[in-house]
Amino acid sequence: MPCLYITTNVNLDGVNTDPIFSEATKAVSAIIGKPENYVMVILKGSVGITFEGNKKAAAYAEIVSMGGINSEVKRKLIATLGTILQSNLSVPRTRFFLKVFDTTAGRNIKPKL
Repeated sequence: MPCLYITTNVNLDGVNTDPIFSEATKAVSAIIGKPENYVMVILKGSVGITFEGNKKAAAYAEIVSMGGINSEVKRKLIATLGTILQSNLSVPRTRFFLKVFDTTAGRNIKPKL
């Protein structure tokens, strides 16, 4: 189950967040290749964030997935999710950071004895 956790310093009071949830769910599902009903999206606003030394609109997100992550997928996630946040919350794509975890990475590594 991919889980996308987005935090932003944007105040979400009065903001229709439904498009963010639906667009992010569809994007994660399509890009990673998992069914939409397996995708979880969490959105938290009004978080203290500074970037480039200022408090202008910014966002940080983490995505965790069991498989489906490679460098091309990472690039597509960053671009697509950045566009979603820019169009819905006015967070510039240049002020968005995404950390990506693949929980299956390293599973087949045998410990050195």
